[in-house]
Amino acid sequence: MSEIRGSTLLSTLAGYLIGEFDNLAQALESPIWFVHLRLWQRRVELFTQDSFAIFAEQSNVLKLDQPYRQRLLRLQQKSGAITVQYYQFRDPSLVRGAGQHPELLDRVTESDIERLPGCVLPVSEAAGRFIAAPAPDSCCRFSLQGTEIQVSLGFEATSERFLSYDKGIDIETQRPIWGALMGAYEFEKIR
Repeated sequence: MSEIRGSTLLSTLAGYLIGEFDNLAQALESPIWFVHLRLWQRRVELFTQDSFAIFAEQSNVLKLDQPYRQRLLRLQQKSGAITVQYYQFRDPSLVRGAGQHPELLDRVTESDIERLPGCVLPVSEAAGRFIAAPAPDSCCRFSLQGTEIQVSLGFEATSERFLSYDKGIDIETQRPIWGALMGAYEFEKIR
């Protein structure tokens, strides 16, 4: 993985995030709470001068041909601080299936994505583990196909594991309604 402006830490984080992941062990241990998922995180050639762009998509293993939650993460490091800014695709169908078919990402341009205000996470690192969590009082809220969406984002990454804390939030009650309701989704890197 090439380094961005000499940032070894940022390159390490990108290397941890890029790959194919599976939560089979967790799904077998707690099938009531955790569906068996496949998660793909692929490098995208955007913002190459100062950051890494990573496409993320997931699918129920029983329906690999029906992937969902297409998004783009932009990893940046400024003044020593690493952040992850989330973006949505203006037309998700443009990249649907790119987890399994990364060549679909070759045609993605900056005009195909939209930055999600408030959806930026500061990242800390200790002992080879990266943790991305929302800043206090931040709110990740956006419109998707005419519907107002609020999410709580977060993850932990090591060289072999990716833990996702992403949850959908009911805007009226502010309670979680989908995602990591019973703890993180625990993905193992399989490729």
